[in-house]
Amino acid sequence: MKLIQGHDTISVEELTLMSKKMFEKIVKAVVDIEKKMMVVDAPMHADQECFLLESGSEQGNLWGINLIPANFGSEGFVVFDSMINLRPGWGNFSRGVDDPAIQKAIKLVVNQFVRNV
Repeated sequence: MKLIQGHDTISVEELTLMSKKMFEKIVKAVVDIEKKMMVVDAPMHADQECFLLESGSEQGNLWGINLIPANFGSEGFVVFDSMINLRPGWGNFSRGVDDPAIQKAIKLVVNQFVRNV
């Protein structure tokens, strides 16, 4: 698991290496949209979520995504799909991210950290 925050960056090449360990060449990630940080490279979103909660993040700010390095630079790079997103009590009724404003916030964090170098 790798925490990315502050001035950290991660390259598409590093994400590609991580994706080789996963089915369908994805990298699981959990983004804290409030603290603007992201954890990548774990078998389950729940493990990343637990790490961030133990680090002081709040549940309502954490969203699970999958990154597909081969799709960097296109809409298919960030995939909103994780069991941790299923929160009917908070208005999110799917494994995706139903609120377009939250989707935008997630993409801003991802774009802050991922570089094609």
